Amino acid sequence: MGNEVEFMGFWYFLILFIGIFLIIKALIKRSINTFKKWTMLLLGTCMIAFSVFMFQDGSAEIVDNLLKSLNINL
Repeated sequence: MGNEVEFMGFWYFLILFIGIFLIIKALIKRSINTFKKWTMLLLGTCMIAFSVFMFQDGSAEIVDNLLKSLNINL
């Protein structure tokens, strides 16, 4: 069980770093249009928020309850 938790942390870190990369790329690059820039900023922010949420204690139970309430069985 411990290896699964560490493995999931890897994916959360990956999502975090991709989100940071998208935000930095959107802020630095000037040749992209405004719609694409705002989309990258929004997607990056959502990815960072999701990864930070999943690092919190009890987040797995919250997601589990949410999926159960939507009748999604994994």
